[in-house]
Amino acid sequence: MRGLLVVNPRATTTSPRVIDVIVHALSDEIDLDVTVTTHRGHGVLLGELALEEHLDIVITLGGDGIVNEVVNGMLSEGIGPHVPLLATVPGGSGNVFARTLGLPTDPVEATGLLLDRLRDGTRRMIGLGRAGDRWFVANAGLGIDAEIIAAMEEHRRAGKVATPARYLRTTLSEFFRHTNRKEPALTVSIPATPEHPEGHRIEGVFVAIVQNSSPWTYFGTWPISPCPDASFDAALDVFVVRRMRVPTALVAARRMLARSAGGTARGGLGLWHDLPAFTLRASRPIELQIDGEGLGPTTEVVFSHHPGALPVVA
Repeated sequence: MRGLLVVNPRATTTSPRVIDVIVHALSDEIDLDVTVTTHRGHGVLLGELALEEHLDIVITLGGDGIVNEVVNGMLSEGIGPHVPLLATVPGGSGNVFARTLGLPTDPVEATGLLLDRLRDGTRRMIGLGRAGDRWFVANAGLGIDAEIIAAMEEHRRAGKVATPARYLRTTLSEFFRHTNRKEPALTVSIPATPEHPEGHRIEGVFVAIVQNSSPWTYFGTWPISPCPDASFDAALDVFVVRRMRVPTALVAARRMLARSAGGTARGGLGLWHDLPAFTLRASRPIELQIDGEGLGPTTEVVFSHHPGALPVVA
C-alpha cells in the first residue's frame, strides 16, 4: 500500500517526538511519503498530488482544517473509485472529524487504532457536504459561528493557544460586543423535494449552522450539537437562530449542550433534517466558516449533499 502522510506542523496537540513515533509506526505498514505543510492551502495541493500519483491512502496529522484541505484536493476531479482512501490522526484543538469516526484524541493511540483497522480492512463510504465549490466533512456556518472562528484565528496569529476557556471568552465577547444582534442578514431557501414538497423560505436569520455529522463541535470533552441527528449517512441538517436576545441564546445553548431538539424559543430557533440542497443568502457580507476554518465574508452559499463521496478508514 502506497501512502502519503500530510503533517500540519502547527497542530496544537502534537510535538516533533510524537510525529516521529507516528511516522515510524505507519511506515512499518505502509510505503509512506511524509510532507509537512508550509502554508494555508498546501493540503489541497497535496491531495491533488496523491490523486495524480494514484496513491492508495492519504493520512492527515492535524485538525479538521488540514482534513478539509486534503479532501478538497483528493476530490478535485470529482467523486469516484479513483479517490484514495482517507485516514486521519487527530492533532488539532477540536478534531471533530476524527472523534466522530470513533478515534481517541491521543494521536499515538489513534495511530494504533487506525493500523488495526487497516489490517482488518475496516473502512466505509461517507457522505460529504459541499458549500459552493468547497467540500466539507463536518460542518459549515454563517454568522456568529464563523465570527468566533475568525476571532480565534486572530488570537492564534498573536501566539495564543486555542483552549476551551479561550473559546468561551471569545464567544461571549463576540455575542455581547461585536456581532450585529439587531439586523438579521440571512435568508434560507429550501427547494421542494419529495420529503419536503412545499419547500421553505426562512427570512430574518442571524445564524445558520450546517452539519454533515454530529456533534458539531466539542467544549473540551463535552460534545455540542445543534443538529443531534446529523450523520454521515444522511443528507445535511441546518440549525438557524432568528433572535439574538439572551433568553433565545440560553435556550439554544441548553439544546446544544444536551444534544436535543427539544426546548422552545417562540420561533427564535429552527431545525431542518436530511436536506439534499438549500441556499443561504445574505443582505450584507457575512462571515463563513467551513470545517473550523474562516473563509471570510460572503453573500451567498449554495449547499448540497453528496452521499458515498469519500472512502475513509473507520
